[in-house]
Amino acid sequence: MNEQIRDDEVRVIGSDGEQVGVMSAREAQQMAYDEDLDLIKISPKANPPVCKIMDYGKFKYEQQKKEKEAKKKQHVVETKEIRLSPNVEIHDMKTKA
Repeated sequence: MNEQIRDDEVRVIGSDGEQVGVMSAREAQQMAYDEDLDLIKISPKANPPVCKIMDYGKFKYEQQKKEKEAKKKQHVVETKEIRLSPNVEIHDMKTKA
């Protein structure tokens, strides 16, 4: 974020979501500063790294929201244990299952 970005060149996405282009990290930081926003590295492994101009608080909120959604979508398989004996009626077996 901001001064912590050490790359020479970065691909910048503006605050409106449109791609601004490839520029030096200093220029991108200055653009973010002019808009009173932060420069956040979104994809550090890309070549050049992708940075976005946005509010850091909003970024953290969106990240937490995505994590919650991912957690909700995880389906945990529960195994049921049923004890059967020779005297179990069909109706009881259906109820237990």
